[in-house]
Amino acid sequence: MGLNVYLSGEIHTDWREQIIEGAQGLDVTFSAPVTDHAASDDCGVSILGSEESKFWHDRKGAQVNAIRTRKAIADADVVVVRFGEKYKQWNAAFDAGYAAALGKSLIILQQPEHDHALKEVDAAALAVARAPGEVVSILRYVLTGALPG
Repeated sequence: MGLNVYLSGEIHTDWREQIIEGAQGLDVTFSAPVTDHAASDDCGVSILGSEESKFWHDRKGAQVNAIRTRKAIADADVVVVRFGEKYKQWNAAFDAGYAAALGKSLIILQQPEHDHALKEVDAAALAVARAPGEVVSILRYVLTGALPG
């Protein structure tokens, strides 16, 4: 059995690379949003033309990015959503809700200081991990039945 895993959320640290590296040798295919912040923000206007209003600039980008995001979440067996320490990641919360609404297996990756703010998101998840290595251990266990250690 293989897994398609979508890695959503915070783009300012190397958590995705840690999970991908840790899962070497497992039958896992990973996908992710565009993590180049400038490209993600500007894709709509770069492709479809400029906008005078920042609102419409951002909306075009969000809609173009949603094509990738919706496809990746729909195809995923497992969706991992990372909430970072620094930014309010409303898009990550949206992805988590979308994945939950589709009945996807959801793993939230967050620090304890966000437990209260994310309690509803966490309640929809099948696991709340604190570190990328815990996500890798979950994937390994699901695929092989092997416990860490």
